[in-house]
Amino acid sequence: MSNVKVKLNSSEVRALLRSGEMQSYLKNEAEQIRARCGDGYAVDTYVAQTRVVASVYTDSFEAMHDNKANNTLLKAVR
Repeated sequence: MSNVKVKLNSSEVRALLRSGEMQSYLKNEAEQIRARCGDGYAVDTYVAQTRVVASVYTDSFEAMHDNKANNTLLKAVR
């Protein structure tokens, strides 16, 4: 076994986590999850203090009921 040491460039990792490319990637992934859920679900992405955040959430009463009864969001994540 060999000893491999990896040293991350912290400022570059921070920049990557907040980049437009990361936001685009996460939005695409969230849109795919939303598509598996069906109508009544929505996507939101924003840049927080340390990283990009994407979320899929219920946007209607029917979707809230569907998610409560069937755990739709959890199943759609795979």
